[in-house]
Amino acid sequence: MLAVLLVALGVAMLAGVGLGAVRVGAADVFEAIGRMVSGTPKMAGDAVIVDIRLPRVVLAALVGACLATAGVLYQALFRNPLADPYILGMSAGAGLGAVIALTLTAGATAFRFGAVPLGAFIGAVLTIVVVVRLASLKGVLDVTSLLLAGVALSYVLAALTSFIMVFFRESMTTIVFWMMGGLTAASWPYVLTVAPMFALGSAIPLLATREMNLLLLGEERASELGVDVERFKRLLLASGSLLVAGAVAVSGLIGFVGLMTPHIVRLVLGPDHRMLLPASAIAGAIVMVLADLAARTILAPVELPVGIVTALVGGPFFIWLLVRRGVGR
Repeated sequence: MLAVLLVALGVAMLAGVGLGAVRVGAADVFEAIGRMVSGTPKMAGDAVIVDIRLPRVVLAALVGACLATAGVLYQALFRNPLADPYILGMSAGAGLGAVIALTLTAGATAFRFGAVPLGAFIGAVLTIVVVVRLASLKGVLDVTSLLLAGVALSYVLAALTSFIMVFFRESMTTIVFWMMGGLTAASWPYVLTVAPMFALGSAIPLLATREMNLLLLGEERASELGVDVERFKRLLLASGSLLVAGAVAVSGLIGFVGLMTPHIVRLVLGPDHRMLLPASAIAGAIVMVLADLAARTILAPVELPVGIVTALVGGPFFIWLLVRRGVGR
């Protein structure tokens, strides 16, 4: 099954690079990539492939893989299929960090390229640190307190974001577009920023899929079977937070990928994390590459924020999930 998903990802990425305002054939794509890898001088038209579309498609795949993997981790941590990567307030924290960066660079837009992702990353990380601190009582990380602290802090951070937007209205349009999510600023430096975060954030859980399966039985049962539950919960939280912070920093807020992708994979492959985790990462990459392709081409030359595309697909799926859960009770 993983081989099938990898083939599908390859096809999706090839379509993402080849389709757009200027269509490029598959042979031209491979030849341009070959020249880039070998260091051969570029041909006319290579810049569109290797400098614009390829980094964007690779970044979309990484962001999708990060969000889907984080979704699997949070759903295992909370033992709740409706948990998503933004459930702990990281989206609100990242949004506030980005808004502050956008406001401070209003008169110096050249600095926004680095300042906005950095601000979003710092906001997301600080939020999760505060939430974990609030939910930790006597060294024990209570999952319910973690969820409640995340929700409460989200409201506070969202209010602060709105407050800043009201007082700096000239930046409101830019802020709103960033918060809808997008990959228009994609570049190889962004790819090189997210790639190691994805590698580190996903490698650790991949080595602990047995513990994740045992955690689904409940914390007490997992502890009886040899899992250091408190240490493992913090490990999952740190890995998921690293993945989400990396994705948010380069793409803004893109919803539903981390929620719906694990569910689709779970329906097909079952709940075993040995397969669910890698399959969700690949499936998330496919979803984001196709969503970004749709965002670029549906109303071309106008480009939609990719968050709108994922929300239009993810919203109905979420409603269907709720209805299905209600029928099953």
